[in-house]
Amino acid sequence: MTLTHHEPVPAATGDPRLPVLQVDGGTLPAARIRELLDSAGAVLVRGLGLASPADLARAARDLGVTPMPEREGFTSRDDLGDGVHSASHWPADEPMCMHHERSYAAEVPGIAMFGCLTAPASGGATAISDAAAVLAALPAELVERFETHGWLLARSYRDVGVTLTEAFGTEDRAAVSAYCDAQAITHEWLPDGALHTRQLRAAVVRHPRTGARLWFNQAAFLNERTLDPVVREYLLSLYGPGSLPFSTYHGDGEPIDEQAIGVINEVYTAHTVREPWRAGDLLVLDNLRTAHSREAYQGEREVVALFGDRVRLDGHVPPGTPPRPAL
Repeated sequence: MTLTHHEPVPAATGDPRLPVLQVDGGTLPAARIRELLDSAGAVLVRGLGLASPADLARAARDLGVTPMPEREGFTSRDDLGDGVHSASHWPADEPMCMHHERSYAAEVPGIAMFGCLTAPASGGATAISDAAAVLAALPAELVERFETHGWLLARSYRDVGVTLTEAFGTEDRAAVSAYCDAQAITHEWLPDGALHTRQLRAAVVRHPRTGARLWFNQAAFLNERTLDPVVREYLLSLYGPGSLPFSTYHGDGEPIDEQAIGVINEVYTAHTVREPWRAGDLLVLDNLRTAHSREAYQGEREVVALFGDRVRLDGHVPPGTPPRPAL
């Protein structure tokens, strides 16, 4: 077993190297991986030879990671069993921006695991970014507003986007309402049968083990500006303001301006670390400390995912009823 560090392409600021742990198949070195997660927030295990979803489930068991059910996803995934899911159904030619898995949920995954079964011909890296470094690099006035008010996610579930079953595991209204009540999600059923939800979350949190302050949210990624402009205008004309599949706001309900979205994405870009996938690779992330993205790609790409070790973060769910967004 050897440990190397691969420089990011392009180079990021500071020293954002991704630990690459070379193994020769066999048993997963769980203790060493946990050490690297504590020190670096991420580790790429190479040489393990993952070849099936069952192999990722086995790796999770070896690491002592307890899978979480798929809930509140913003894209569809295929359930492959044992807590393993396909990668998000997202167009190959469109990149997926940096985000922490389910940072909008009341209970969030502490660990994110990805296994590469088939590497694409080009592109398609699952890039990463350190949340503490991103927080330190963002303008103080931007951070202050988000830290003071948090961020608000508004969603509409109808015939566009994920279904109720995909998001909540059921179409039963009573069960969905009970879930929302338990997870601090304000919700209302509309006359046309659609479900509208709002959830207020902290944008900056402290890591439960280290106490480090982290930029932990999807305020930029899930903003309506990530939608294709043509699709966005069509949905607005069809359903009206406030009825898009998802959008984000400052925690006081005010819109997040385009400049702020741009600054956040620029900082993420400056702190992006990537290592091209090889078939059989395993990427393990501290989901609180490390954001991830998916780059556009060409050719067949099969990456499977497992999210686990649920965490309820102190202060992540502010008290009170989320405000209605200013439209």
